[in-house]
Amino acid sequence: MHQLDGVMEGTRANGRGEISSWRSNPSPLGRLGSPLPSKGNPFRWVRLLSFSCWPRSNAAESSSSSKPIRPTAYLDGLRGFAAFLVYIHHHQLWAHGSTNYANAAVFENAFGWHDQFHFATFIGVRNFFTGGHMAVAVFYVISGYVLSAKPLALIQGEEYAKLTENLGSAFFRRWFRLYIPLLATTLVYLLSWHVFGYWNPVCEPKDTLREELWNWYVEFKNFSFLFKEGPVWVSYNTHLWSIPLEMRGSMITFIACLSLAKAPVKRRLISQIVLMFYFMYVVDGFYGALFIAGMLQCDLDLLYKRADGSFPRWLRRLERYKTFIYWHFFFISMWLAGVPSQTANVMDLRANPGWYWMSFLKPQAVYDPKWFYLFFAANMLVACIPRMQWLKRFFETRFCQFLGRISFSLYLVHGPILATLGDRLYHAVGYVRPFEDSKTHLAWWINLFPLPKVGPMGLEVSFLVPHLVLLPLTFWVADFVTRAVDEPAVRFPNWLYRKTVVAACERGAGSPEPKMDVHDDAAVALLRLA
Repeated sequence: MHQLDGVMEGTRANGRGEISSWRSNPSPLGRLGSPLPSKGNPFRWVRLLSFSCWPRSNAAESSSSSKPIRPTAYLDGLRGFAAFLVYIHHHQLWAHGSTNYANAAVFENAFGWHDQFHFATFIGVRNFFTGGHMAVAVFYVISGYVLSAKPLALIQGEEYAKLTENLGSAFFRRWFRLYIPLLATTLVYLLSWHVFGYWNPVCEPKDTLREELWNWYVEFKNFSFLFKEGPVWVSYNTHLWSIPLEMRGSMITFIACLSLAKAPVKRRLISQIVLMFYFMYVVDGFYGALFIAGMLQCDLDLLYKRADGSFPRWLRRLERYKTFIYWHFFFISMWLAGVPSQTANVMDLRANPGWYWMSFLKPQAVYDPKWFYLFFAANMLVACIPRMQWLKRFFETRFCQFLGRISFSLYLVHGPILATLGDRLYHAVGYVRPFEDSKTHLAWWINLFPLPKVGPMGLEVSFLVPHLVLLPLTFWVADFVTRAVDEPAVRFPNWLYRKTVVAACERGAGSPEPKMDVHDDAAVALLRLA
């Protein structure tokens, strides 16, 4: 089997690798993945409710199947584990920065900053505590890789007619696929304030529901506009500002595939390198550089499997040294992934131990220094994982595969849960913000069951105990949102495209109906820290 067959042909639209459509599953409840109970069963709605609310493991289903794991399943696992790191990152900063912002600053600076020496900030180890920024860069590389897999395969096969159909479908469906889950989750979140009347420290509710809905509409329409200038921000979930960058990166990838379709192999590869240089060194477009880097890695992987000698010979000659090279890539990646990220000021980066001379490498065009170093870190990590079998096997485990399936929903829901229940639980165990609004609105929760702050920084008893509730709850909500919102959001634009475009073509020219392609299963763990 071709190394990329799993990416180009398989989908996870229904969590089982099957291709579902609204025609074969017309019922809205059926779209959740479970057949409706028979009408003769008096407990049919109880069964249906239990199915809807009880999380399931896609990995568990896969393990019970005779189908072998896809060759690129490690990308799903990597995306899922990175989503988990974003969850950890936000909780660490929220809890430890609540009583004193300086505590949060320690996490986002290097080991030894201001004579602060903590296990959680040590090289390599720090990525498991504050690895959210690295996770974002990894996700963009994965997205560039997966989004370009099918187009590049068609380009290398010189199937240009199919290429235009594929990219036309991808352009049509991309906005719906990215923004429908965002729209649904933010709407439910803001309605919960007015229905249950609770206070949250992130977004001040409007006086009436009508005002709230209007404000939400205005924010969403501006936020989802591809060519919006200035900051991209939605106050209802501040973590979601990476979505517009994902959309822009997707468009860059599709346009690059179309523009370079008929270019000779060598010129196509050089053009991708030039694009990466442009986005990183000429303009401040780090996300574009990361997407094109993923596209380049995918192009090289496809060329490597071809027998026509199109793979660059100088890279083929380095194959004998691949173990040495990729181990070094891995360690360099882990070091660069821990770049200090508290501020975007290069002078603050320069003040961190071990980063003085490195800071002079930052290009003039890059506003936030960390993205320059994370560009190289993410590329090295994604490149070395499939060549290091122990690392690849880890990301193919059931846990990582489950995280990969719920990764986009985990990104969408972990912030609201943190700002509501998480904030209250942290106040209950002793992480109390010294602000009057917190003392007023959360007076009942403050020190409700205080716990000792003993243990290494980031692993204190008072920090870990709330996650006995928060972690399984967040996974459960993310799993439910995946099945109820995210998976239908994959199928809906595919159905709409067939109704809008393909049906007209069938009436006019009798062209066949296209199948769902790789873009429905694109790496959309769009995790970015606010």
